[in-house]
Amino acid sequence: MFSSLSVIAQLLQVGPWSLTTNTVDSSRLFNGDISSGCPTSGPVSCQTSTVANTCCTEYPGGLLLQTQFWDTNVRGSPQDSWTIHGLWPDNCDGTYIENCDPSRAYNIRELLGQQGGESTLNYMEQFWLNADGSNEHLWNHEWATHGTCYSTLSPSCLPSGSLEGAEAVSYFETIVQLFQNLPTYTWLANAGITPSHDREYTLSEILDALEQGAGYKPAVGCSRGRLDAVSYYYNLQGSLLDGQFVAINSPKESTCPHRGIRYYPKRG
Repeated sequence: MFSSLSVIAQLLQVGPWSLTTNTVDSSRLFNGDISSGCPTSGPVSCQTSTVANTCCTEYPGGLLLQTQFWDTNVRGSPQDSWTIHGLWPDNCDGTYIENCDPSRAYNIRELLGQQGGESTLNYMEQFWLNADGSNEHLWNHEWATHGTCYSTLSPSCLPSGSLEGAEAVSYFETIVQLFQNLPTYTWLANAGITPSHDREYTLSEILDALEQGAGYKPAVGCSRGRLDAVSYYYNLQGSLLDGQFVAINSPKESTCPHRGIRYYPKRG
């Protein structure tokens, strides 16, 4: 089972920040057999003062972050790719809620295996890794903490006859497909920014490289001056099941210093 999604960027105004005017790939990333039944011309999250149907407009968590890690100490982590952290539904004002439905604490590995998500599961084993090796614990955590807070993934929003947990399968398949269209490592490398024990980079160099690749500006994170995280921001038109991601410039500041940033190679 695959959900469907598009990524678009257009000139809009959301709260105090502006959306990018650059256009990214707006073609369908993948096709699916689960449909929300929501109109394709509905309101965009965080751009409407009233929400009549939370199955078709993400609310209150309409500010979405696709977060990625650069962790140098995870065994088996790919040398030429960042890895997935998650897809988080922050509220439009930047606050957030977590752990919204403990009754849907699924076993994600079992769920994907039972509902035709084997290829997604195999990809997650390579690119969605936990530092201590317990990948499944991280997947279960991301779903319970963040996935259950999507209003458009409420079981009551699913088509009649949907399998239990189908919304979680769609959540993980959507994240994987979105991540595959955000090749952070490649975008940085195209600008000459590669992992090194010796070189240092400036914040503007890193952000310019990612904006050149993505078409909009993300936020990057550092720990003790070491580059280790990136977040790409979106609003959502329609449901997470089959809606459109509207890419926006990050409303939050990066946490890296302006210069002297280290981007270390992974240890393997």
